[in-house]
Amino acid sequence: MGLSRNVSLWQGLKYQGQGPMLTFILHRIGGLGIVVFVSVHLLASYFGGEVGIFLNSVYEHWAFQLVVFFCALFHAINGLRIVILDLWPKLIEHQREAIWIEWAVFLPLYAMCVLVILRTALSG
Repeated sequence: MGLSRNVSLWQGLKYQGQGPMLTFILHRIGGLGIVVFVSVHLLASYFGGEVGIFLNSVYEHWAFQLVVFFCALFHAINGLRIVILDLWPKLIEHQREAIWIEWAVFLPLYAMCVLVILRTALSG
């Protein structure tokens, strides 16, 4: 028997899960971003000529690289947090603190990636 929940669309959209829900959503978006990057890369390798050159120019563009780095880095760091919490279940009660640590690690690393990508893009 399925669960019966009387939750309207409006109530669902108003839900404010804060940190844990945000990391849940960004983890899924990060996974999709990685799949898109790998797919574009494989299609660029599979197709030759004009299509391959176009797809290469797409994933070599600085804006695409910023998105891919965000997705891959966040997905990796959040996955590491999930693994740590799975290996040591007593740490689950400190999940919000783990999310803050995750952001404290992610933001400086991503900032460095952004600086390198933008410096490379702007230098020509």
